[in-house]
Amino acid sequence: MSQQQHEHVRVAVIGSGFGGLGAAVRLRREGITDFVVLERADSVGGTWRDNDYPGCACDVPSHLYSFSFAPNPDWPRTFSGQEHIRAYLEHVADTFRLRPHLRLKHEVLMMRWDTEALRWEIETSQGTLTADVVVSATGPLSDPKMPDIPGLAGFPGKVFHSARWDHDYDLRGKRVAMVGTGASAIQIVPAIQPEVAKLTLFQRTPPWVMPRVDRKISGAERWLHRQLPFTGTARRGLLWGIRELQVQAFTKRPNELGLVEQLAKANMRKAIKDPALREKLTPDYRIGCKRILLSSTYYPALAQPNVDVVASGLTEVRGSTVVASDGTEAEVDAIVFGTGFHVTDMPIAERVVGAEGITLAEAWKDGMESLRGATAAGFPNWMTIIGPNTGLGNSSMILMIESQLNYMADYMRQLNLLGAGSALAARPSAVHAWNRRVQERMKRTVWNTGGCTSWYLDQNGRNTTIWPGTTTEFRGATRHVDLAEYEVVRAGAGKQPVEAVGAKAAKGAKDTEAVA
Repeated sequence: MSQQQHEHVRVAVIGSGFGGLGAAVRLRREGITDFVVLERADSVGGTWRDNDYPGCACDVPSHLYSFSFAPNPDWPRTFSGQEHIRAYLEHVADTFRLRPHLRLKHEVLMMRWDTEALRWEIETSQGTLTADVVVSATGPLSDPKMPDIPGLAGFPGKVFHSARWDHDYDLRGKRVAMVGTGASAIQIVPAIQPEVAKLTLFQRTPPWVMPRVDRKISGAERWLHRQLPFTGTARRGLLWGIRELQVQAFTKRPNELGLVEQLAKANMRKAIKDPALREKLTPDYRIGCKRILLSSTYYPALAQPNVDVVASGLTEVRGSTVVASDGTEAEVDAIVFGTGFHVTDMPIAERVVGAEGITLAEAWKDGMESLRGATAAGFPNWMTIIGPNTGLGNSSMILMIESQLNYMADYMRQLNLLGAGSALAARPSAVHAWNRRVQERMKRTVWNTGGCTSWYLDQNGRNTTIWPGTTTEFRGATRHVDLAEYEVVRAGAGKQPVEAVGAKAAKGAKDTEAVA
């Protein structure tokens, strides 16, 4: 390890999306101001900065898709567009005075744990710094996944991913292939369909699509939320409560989702009159197994005469001809990939080297595992926001992020109590015990039993992304750090057991029961 003098901070936060900015706000509220937020781009926003494709919007209601500590009474629509959410995050950065902590255009190239100094050495594109604690908030929807298609390199037209939209390329009058039918694709298709000459949609698996009941929020509503803030809080609480009540159907009684399937089929029949097209678009798996998508414009767009739906994946490109696995061919000028992100194999894991000299990617080669979605065995003083098994299938990720911020705050309090020259290392036994309980609960969920293959599952078929319970349960499980699940690492003394006694031990046992 280099002995060069570098800038040193108490905490380095990686990423400036909801997770990173939320962590920064919470650190300041805890009285910690010695931190930086390292961001590879030139502005904040995370996935809401990168995904600016036509039609990009959130499928979680606006008043639930914002921090509880930073309510926005002026959301213009019940479901916000990308530009509104990005503006909100810029507002958070300003309101909570985070700008001095931001290090824009600082891409993290490598993080290495120094076992002697008990700190992280962080190499960035702008130089090196060290930190006692790293909070990784890069998010699972940050690195686009592009399929390896034979012949794609020789395609003479334009190729880009939905998360890297080329706004300089004019799609008007072009023949366009849209690859994928996920959350991005169902927004892109109706946005570009009226202006392209021909749109060919390559669909490996049809999604379940429910109507998106979106509307403008009236001036009177916004005025009310500004003048009487509790009305906005009540609105948020109602949206949250409805989704909490839905969780049991996803996690314990998937067969109850049959009625929802009928509603989704009715939504399709309303717009798709062609029986052959309806058959292509009807899923053969239980609703909820894949992410349920919301759109009132997707099906009407597919029914237009300039749209072809190919019920097969793209397998080859021959010059300007795209070829599906069923042999269908189409001549196109541009290919747009809506093929998702590296979720279960996050690239940041290849850039984190822990106490044993191996990367997080190597430690997770058999599947991602963390303790309470936050810490990983072998990586002291390293935490992640939106870690393994913290995703949701029906509610707002901001709720999960705020729970993880509670855990981060208590983690920092425990380190302060332990004193300088100390670190906390998650016990492998605690990590494995937590994940065994999570995976046991996962067995009966719709995500595991619904008969589909989704991005929730890793290459071994394990669901390492979704939380199999309510947001209330997760908040209870992450309210405090249970020191019995950690070892204290002291400079020059190695790992030492922690005695968890009294109320702390009792609290830890109570939190553990949340996933029993």
